[in-house]
Amino acid sequence: MNGRLRVIDLGRLGYRGAYDLQRAHVEEVLASREAGEPEVGRLLLVEHDPVITVSGRRGAEGHVLASEAALRAAGVAVEATDRGGDVTYHGPGQLVAYPILDLNALRLRLHEYVRLLESAAIGVCARYGVRAHREPGATGVWVARTEAEEGRPESAKVCAIGVRVRRWVSMHGLAINVTTDLSHFDLIVPCGLTGRAVTSLERELGEACPSMEAVKGALVDEMSSALAGRGAVAESDGPTSPGR
Repeated sequence: MNGRLRVIDLGRLGYRGAYDLQRAHVEEVLASREAGEPEVGRLLLVEHDPVITVSGRRGAEGHVLASEAALRAAGVAVEATDRGGDVTYHGPGQLVAYPILDLNALRLRLHEYVRLLESAAIGVCARYGVRAHREPGATGVWVARTEAEEGRPESAKVCAIGVRVRRWVSMHGLAINVTTDLSHFDLIVPCGLTGRAVTSLERELGEACPSMEAVKGALVDEMSSALAGRGAVAESDGPTSPGR
């Protein structure tokens, strides 16, 4: 197995363009497997233009609360997606990571892979002094509220996770709120979970919030550590597209 995990920073890109790149990378990883030279895969990093993504799950469309006029006024697009989960928001200030990984080559089952993504996000938060955790029955990463915020939900989501696999190559991934405009989450019922709050590293840390570049580096380190025992070594590429 080729143990190189290519890290590809796409910069800022619209959701549909990034989705097309994901599919192209999936095809390349599958082609390597079929050629008898399986590879670990690639890690795509991106910030999206403001967009609400809606899965095909029954009832998901009803979790978009804003009217078309309100969405236009806010400058937020709506896109259908084939990942797991429900409805979420992506936008500037949010680090989205799309691991395109050969789960067969890495000997990872789907449940185990989702837990790996959660652990990576928890590790990123911990680097900056934010204590994050999992919650039973709610995929993603959460931050406990303080006593001073009595009356608010007990925890708030800092990282959403939604994945899909094609012939055991992963797509989609995780989204960590760094300096995200959290008001845009008011346009939806995030992940279909009514009454649950959303937070960001900026909200938790104030002026101590790390830069996007720092969070990217932290996430690459956490993903590399998580996969190192399975033969993966991260190597960074510049902004690129499949085949270059």
